[in-house]
Amino acid sequence: MSNQFVNEPMLDLFIFESEQLIEQMEILIISNERSGSYASDAINEIFRIMHTIKGSSAMMLFNTISTLAHSMEDLFFILREDKPQNVDYTDLSDLVLEGLDFIKVEIHKIRNGDEADGNASELINRLRVFQASIKGQASRPEDSNIVDQVVAHENRSSGKQQYYINKVSVETASFKNTFQATLRFEQDCGMENLRAFGVVNDLEGFVEDYYHIPEDLDHEDSARVIGEQGFTLFLKTDRTWEEIHRVLIRTIYLKDLQLNQVQDNELLNNQHIERKISLEDSGVLVSDSSNRDSVAKDPEEKEIYSAVTQQSIINVSVAKLDQLMDLVGEMVIAEAMVIQNPDLNGLELNNFQKAARQLHKITSEMQDMVMAIRMVPLSATFQKMHRIVRDMGKKLGKEVRLEIIGEETEVDKNIIEHISDPLMHLVRNALDHGIEPSEDRQAKGKPQGGTITLEAKNAGSDVLVIIKDDGKGLNKGAILKKARENGLLYKSESDMTDKEIFNLIFLPGFSTKASVSEFSGRGVGMDVVTKNIETVGGTVSIESVLGKGTVFTLKIPLTLAIIDGMNIKVGNSHYTIPIISIMESFKPTENDMITDPDGNEMMMVRGQCYPILRLHELYKIKTTITNLAEGIIIMVEQDNKALCVFADELLGQQQVVVKTLPEYIRRFKKIRGLTGCTLLGDGSISLILETAGLINF
Repeated sequence: MSNQFVNEPMLDLFIFESEQLIEQMEILIISNERSGSYASDAINEIFRIMHTIKGSSAMMLFNTISTLAHSMEDLFFILREDKPQNVDYTDLSDLVLEGLDFIKVEIHKIRNGDEADGNASELINRLRVFQASIKGQASRPEDSNIVDQVVAHENRSSGKQQYYINKVSVETASFKNTFQATLRFEQDCGMENLRAFGVVNDLEGFVEDYYHIPEDLDHEDSARVIGEQGFTLFLKTDRTWEEIHRVLIRTIYLKDLQLNQVQDNELLNNQHIERKISLEDSGVLVSDSSNRDSVAKDPEEKEIYSAVTQQSIINVSVAKLDQLMDLVGEMVIAEAMVIQNPDLNGLELNNFQKAARQLHKITSEMQDMVMAIRMVPLSATFQKMHRIVRDMGKKLGKEVRLEIIGEETEVDKNIIEHISDPLMHLVRNALDHGIEPSEDRQAKGKPQGGTITLEAKNAGSDVLVIIKDDGKGLNKGAILKKARENGLLYKSESDMTDKEIFNLIFLPGFSTKASVSEFSGRGVGMDVVTKNIETVGGTVSIESVLGKGTVFTLKIPLTLAIIDGMNIKVGNSHYTIPIISIMESFKPTENDMITDPDGNEMMMVRGQCYPILRLHELYKIKTTITNLAEGIIIMVEQDNKALCVFADELLGQQQVVVKTLPEYIRRFKKIRGLTGCTLLGDGSISLILETAGLINF
């Protein structure tokens, strides 16, 4: 496709819808493969998906994708029509998934502005060979009189590209039904001409002849004409009104459909249409008087069928959502700057306070609504793991079942982007390291097939994502041995808890795998899990029983954009601690402090000792408050570890907008314990503390 189309809305729509369809098809293939056969509904749906991808890619002149999709569509057409027996559905799934992988690679190239130059000829040949093998099992009716050809013609003289479906009659026949259909799309849905082309494409195989107005769907004015007057189709077919209606009513962004059966068998003769029919400005089709009687029907028989579908969901660019979230964040900051303005100190302004409360109510509701819009279910991320389990299981020769629980749990879209890779690593790790071969499992009295469970559930303002397997579990002795050999032990082995031993596997370069394989053994992967999860303020914990299995628990925040924070002061500096991390705060006394044998300051709280972290010492801040009794202790907790943070004073609770540290600061120096910054109501900057970073300092 020429570069002039790159980044156009039509191309964006093609990429988005193709990726969505491919995801749906992968789920269908994997779920049906497990059952040992393909249900008729699944075959019909897969046929429809490939038909749509074929048509849209042909219109966009991505001919390789279109040809491959056509071959896959033909394969499922035979499955649908001939219903062959003894089909090797595993080979079928392998072929089709390989085809989807090829299309995904080509779409990735298109997204990056590269040429979609992949060669699918070998794969297409294999599809045809498979198609021929199953076709020989059942005879296909030879009386089909329609051959569908998707033709892309480039008018080089004008530089325009025209796209249409050319129906070639193999033999003439008499078709009993003639219909007139008028479709109107939702206002401002965009690209009406592309959507009209999709309608024509969907009717392929259902109609024998057709004519549409406007005729040239590639003309620059066709989208405007369709938007104002609708898209009119004249169809000649053997299908019934109900069958044609069933196809048309599924049109995306359809607002109104009128489908009428008419009497004139010559209606689809193009010259006759040009002589008899004109499209008035009002969009009403008018016939001349010589034909009026033949078109009109008896009043008792005449019916106007209209279907209205409510478009309740629209697709919105992620960039626009991010921009909206930023604007709401700025509104939260502006609200704080107004309400906490130092000029208001000491003034009693009842009307102002009333207005401020109303402003806060509206701001909070807007914030909640924008956050809800950004929330997406984990289902898409979870469902992708089916493909990983399937492919790895086949290559490793392991029988593994993936169980998914709580996939409807929602998190912020930015969170999704950060946990996809960690989730994939953990699932691959469970398959490669955790699940034993079938013979080993049977020798241990386990079921022959292993099970990996993905579960998501809400826990306050966090989401827990649990990856569980019923494999061999973690071997503490092997982990300690490897850590000892690589010099990774940071304390005496006898003093390490099971949890601390298990956490060693997250260290860079750690691997207990004796040999390097396609999937593991290089010591890269598990450290990526902790880095990605810590980036979004989350944690990873491990539980394992030798011979029984392992459980990884990811604890991640619902959102990163706006948090409830406690503002504290140290010298002239301000810091913010997420409220979710704070256990309690109190004024300490000198008697509460003790010193351990290593000289570390500890705080005794209700009979338990916790380490003390002085922020002024950590960040080299000048302050006059160095005596514990003069300051404040904020006890924070993360991953079942607690820490007493010493600061000068509490400034109060406030919703804060999380902003990343400037690039030049992050590039200059990595500062432990900081996750970002925010702007306070008085205009000053507050650094947001990362609890996990402080505790593990």
